[in-house]
Amino acid sequence: MLLNAFIVVLTVVLMEVFSIVAHKYVMHGFGWGWHRSHHEARTGWFEKNDLYALVFVGAAVAMIWFGMRGFYPLQWIGAGVTAYGLLYFVAHDGLVHRRWPFRYTPRSGYLKRLYQAHRMHHAVEGRDGAVSFGFLYAPPVAVLKQQLHALHGGRLQRHPDAATASQDASAATPGAN
Repeated sequence: MLLNAFIVVLTVVLMEVFSIVAHKYVMHGFGWGWHRSHHEARTGWFEKNDLYALVFVGAAVAMIWFGMRGFYPLQWIGAGVTAYGLLYFVAHDGLVHRRWPFRYTPRSGYLKRLYQAHRMHHAVEGRDGAVSFGFLYAPPVAVLKQQLHALHGGRLQRHPDAATASQDASAATPGAN
């Protein structure tokens, strides 16, 4: 049982690493066709970017299904992917993009840093020149500010996309602390 729990936790950690790479090179690369909707005004409850969640749900269900049929430890890896998806839904879709019916803006600690880091990711219009591709890991805000400055030479025009526009802009714009 301890080994199974370890596999789930390790999978969650590795999913964040995988997600950073996939977000930077797939979603902001050849997969921009789906992800673009996440950086534009959302007109309804869903956006085309949500198709990525369906892909990962399908993969997790398949792993759990095969794992339950003797392909150990796939069920526990699938459980870790599912746990990561839940954390993503809470932190990214809920906290940062406010796709929940209630609002909460963190004022300190890890959640504030996560919130600010993802807001900085959305500070750039389009797919190029973005920073902070993690969903649960947030680099220090000062580092992200330096990266944005280096990438844009101080000419960054803040882009309040619909995914984040209704939020308290002062809590996470690149110039705010």
